[in-house]
Amino acid sequence: MDALDLARWQFGVTTVYHFLFVPLTIGLGVYVAGLQTAWHLTGKEHYLRLTKFFGKLFLINFAMGVVTGIVQEFQFGMNWSEYSTFVGDVFGAPLALEALLAFFLESTFLGLWIFGWDRLPRRIHLACLWAAVIGSNLSAYFILAANAWMKHPVGYEVVDGRARMTDLWAVLTNSTALAQVPHVVAASFVVAGGFVIAVAGYRILRERGLAVLPGRRNAPAAQDATVPMRRLPDMWRTSLRAALVMTAIAGAVVAGSGDLSGQLLREQQPMKLAAAEGLRHDTAGAPFSIAPGVEVPGLLSLLAAHDPGATVQGVDDIQARYEKAFGPADYIPNLPVVFWSFRVMIGFGMATVGLSVLGLWLTRRRRGGTAKPVPGWFARLCVLALPLPAVAIISGWLLSEIGRQPWTVQGELMTAASVSPGVSLGEVAITLAVFTVLYGVLAVAEGVLLVRHVKAGPELPPIESAPTGAAPARPDDARLTPTLMY
Repeated sequence: MDALDLARWQFGVTTVYHFLFVPLTIGLGVYVAGLQTAWHLTGKEHYLRLTKFFGKLFLINFAMGVVTGIVQEFQFGMNWSEYSTFVGDVFGAPLALEALLAFFLESTFLGLWIFGWDRLPRRIHLACLWAAVIGSNLSAYFILAANAWMKHPVGYEVVDGRARMTDLWAVLTNSTALAQVPHVVAASFVVAGGFVIAVAGYRILRERGLAVLPGRRNAPAAQDATVPMRRLPDMWRTSLRAALVMTAIAGAVVAGSGDLSGQLLREQQPMKLAAAEGLRHDTAGAPFSIAPGVEVPGLLSLLAAHDPGATVQGVDDIQARYEKAFGPADYIPNLPVVFWSFRVMIGFGMATVGLSVLGLWLTRRRRGGTAKPVPGWFARLCVLALPLPAVAIISGWLLSEIGRQPWTVQGELMTAASVSPGVSLGEVAITLAVFTVLYGVLAVAEGVLLVRHVKAGPELPPIESAPTGAAPARPDDARLTPTLMY
């Protein structure tokens, strides 16, 4: 093992950890903004309660994402200086746009939202949250556009051993980016939806005095003095239904954008596609392996080219072509990791979306318009399914990045040539150990904060209701009372 191996481990560990928070932040921000919009339009108290409750979870996660993301910036200079030298002139523009436009927009308006509960008109306060949400999605776009350039470099030329940008628009509208952005953002909504589904399922069980695991029974949650107990399950049913809808719709977008990504892989990164299937040789009518020894004839060709008889290149044949084009080297990524990451991503993602579709059916309204109660067994299933979308999106990241090896920039710069030449094995080992321990501590802190908040539930005083017979108050320009601050 050398410095290159440990540098790859370090970047992988820190990126996977950071990527646990990014998707949840993107999706949960939109969900909270939707809840506050519903309160703004209807004035109904339970929407405000849900906004405040999930808003705190969103802020905890956002803060952890910022902290863990900063470390990655330093690694480019410390461990990957040759890579930074090569891509710096290209990456400068999208990353500058991400920092100066998207992140500033996100952080500035999020701060206004946090501290503006009792200071801003409701309409302006809501607009601040939506501005922050738009900023987080713009941030994702610029970062994913930079990442897509490494997989399919366009709009550049190599001058004196460095990539120089010649067309910013080509970089930002890279075909790989246009497929990757909706795929990752929609997957983020699935992650956030799965998180909300699990939280709502837990709260429903708690209000009924049921345990997550059958055979055990909890004491019912303490009576909330401000809201009748009968309304609490209805509130959680509302949040559950909203999350189920978001997850189902986002799952459809993930599938559609994933189909487009598969077609692009066949043209731009054939080795990754072959490794994901474990296909050794060029094959017409290539099968798809559900598991070793279980194949569906022609399915891989259908997925990759929309033609069950199309030819898909194989790992060994691509290796031979790359040796002729780029010289002797091992161009085959870690086949077991890529193979199983692909299947875990698809399997766990489909399971999450299937759970949302099942939940929408189980909680549909009866003919008379009465709402069906959420079955206890389904609420338990929602809680137990919490890890599925997170594991799916992490597996997708592993497929995307490990499948590109041994390239950092496809066809231009290999990983072995990207590492900092002056960094020793011991230096990387020390920083890897420090970051791993530090991130472990942060993970425990994050988990404790989230669990405590979910167990405590919403604890807000009631909103002053309008006099009997009066029309519900419209939240146009009224200000929130100081009692509703965090």
